[in-house]
Amino acid sequence: MKTKIWMFLALALASAGLSFAQQAAPAAGASPVAKQPKPKSQKEVEALQAMFGAQDADGRLTASKNLLTKFADTEFKSLAYTMMAMAYQQKNDTENMIAACEEVLKIDAKNFNAMIMIASALAQRTREFDLDKEEKLARAEKLATDAQAAIIAAPRPNPNVTDEQWNAAKKDYNSQALEALGLAALARKKNDVAIAKLKESVETSSQPEPATMVRLASVYNLDNKPDAALAVLDKVMAIADLHPTIRQVAQAEKVRATQIKGAAKPAAPAPPPAAPKP
Repeated sequence: MKTKIWMFLALALASAGLSFAQQAAPAAGASPVAKQPKPKSQKEVEALQAMFGAQDADGRLTASKNLLTKFADTEFKSLAYTMMAMAYQQKNDTENMIAACEEVLKIDAKNFNAMIMIASALAQRTREFDLDKEEKLARAEKLATDAQAAIIAAPRPNPNVTDEQWNAAKKDYNSQALEALGLAALARKKNDVAIAKLKESVETSSQPEPATMVRLASVYNLDNKPDAALAVLDKVMAIADLHPTIRQVAQAEKVRATQIKGAAKPAAPAPPPAAPKP
């Protein structure tokens, strides 16, 4: 699940505004910090706390919609729609996830979270004979590329996030944009480009996503490179606490790679004919 970074940064940003205290000035020499949203009343603070304290996707949806309904002028509107998008993602409701991300981009055109989420969804859902295939893939690629540019220029979300933490997080965001580009290339059947982007995504992430690694192995198999696939899958299977579904898919890809490798072996030479009997 790709929401772990987004959730951390969303919570960090929100927590910086959940009081009426004056914000601390950035440390000397530190990079710029984004403008901090502020609640306008204690009731809004309570609504925000409910949103970020929700324990499941349905709870986050309810609390986010409550905030948007009761506090139409809230400065946390972008974050509320982001929380909704992540909740819909957890529920595998792609249509509503994309719709929530579109609302985020109306408020914040440089929001790379939303760009990446839409790009990944479009790339994964586009099929070979879709009438709007080119339109969807072109948008996925543009959003992922625009996200990469926005990531580079993005200020720290709040003063509590250090430059070191932010630079590491930006690398992981960029890794996700690379994965979206890889998925778009795969939808275009450009296996070489897909491999390059997915491999770069894995190699540049601070903690590679097992699902991305399995996707990379799958494309290696599609490209008839079973040894490369097996090398990646061995690393996946060695991950502690690997999600059972990912383990199952990885195991299936490993069987597939072994079969591809076996089929590529030349047939054993026929034994020489027996010597004629005298």
